[in-house]
Amino acid sequence: MAKKTTIYDIAKELNITAATVSRALNNNPKISEATRALVLETASKMNYEQNKLALALKRGRSHNVGVVVPRVDSNFFGSVIRGIEEELNPHGYHVIICQTHESTERESANIETLLNAQVDGILISTSYTETKPFKKVLDKNVPLIFFDRKLQMDGVSSVTINDFEGGYKATKHLIDMGYKRIAHVGGDRSLLIYKDRFSGYKQALLDAGLEVNESYIIETKSSLQNGAMAIQSLINLDPKPNALVSSSDFVALGAIQELKRLGYNVPQDFAVVGFSNEPFTKFMESTISTVNQFPLEMGRMTAKVFLEQIKNASKVKIEKKVVLDPELIVRDSSKS
Repeated sequence: MAKKTTIYDIAKELNITAATVSRALNNNPKISEATRALVLETASKMNYEQNKLALALKRGRSHNVGVVVPRVDSNFFGSVIRGIEEELNPHGYHVIICQTHESTERESANIETLLNAQVDGILISTSYTETKPFKKVLDKNVPLIFFDRKLQMDGVSSVTINDFEGGYKATKHLIDMGYKRIAHVGGDRSLLIYKDRFSGYKQALLDAGLEVNESYIIETKSSLQNGAMAIQSLINLDPKPNALVSSSDFVALGAIQELKRLGYNVPQDFAVVGFSNEPFTKFMESTISTVNQFPLEMGRMTAKVFLEQIKNASKVKIEKKVVLDPELIVRDSSKS
């Protein structure tokens, strides 16, 4: 392996001090333009590469931002990341993407790696239900911003949608369409987003004078298989539900596939509403009703909050709670 060129090699080549080379490379005003040009030309000829991490430590900024998501293979998180990048790139920031696969252990490892890489901020959709793992980020004075999945922490900003309103709108729509026995299949309610979506579902039933049937409520992870398994449980109940609100489009799709396999007509026999507005929901032969979370806008807004926080780093800490309004999109799966 070829030996990397150092500032000492450049200094030797030009018969000047390493300190002069360092100042020239970092545009120190004490160095003449002629010397600076000569050092840059020699550095280029000798294939010199600056140590970006060392430079970041020296300047106090790396212009790298860590983005942590549960998974990158969903349109929702892909769109959030795109929004973050589109907002940050014009400001000279680069994004380092990590995924946790819903594992708190991986999330901790990702955070540790990003802190060691001297990132200027961490933007995260967390799988944690406790704030303790994030104390280290705040102790290092690194801006921490939650998006989509958040925790309630003093001094920490967040960008979310109104998940309660999303759950409420989806359930009220089914009630307005004449469905009375409405099930709910959601994620882990120890996570605030799933708790709020469930609360919206429950409140819509209560406001309509309908019973909240505990046997109609299933808590599971987001996947096609879990959607199918939820239907297998629900159709064996007496009376069985005739509609479903899901906290996930993937669960909604799995539920619809299983209903059709069992001979049910959607939505005549059983209506389904998902959550997230994944692309497949509108491109299927029978389209799926869903709640739009506006991920691109969420990503851009998260980046804007970060930029504002960085800009005011020397002043009092900014704590912003941005809440976007969800949109119910009614399609074939709930429109008779």
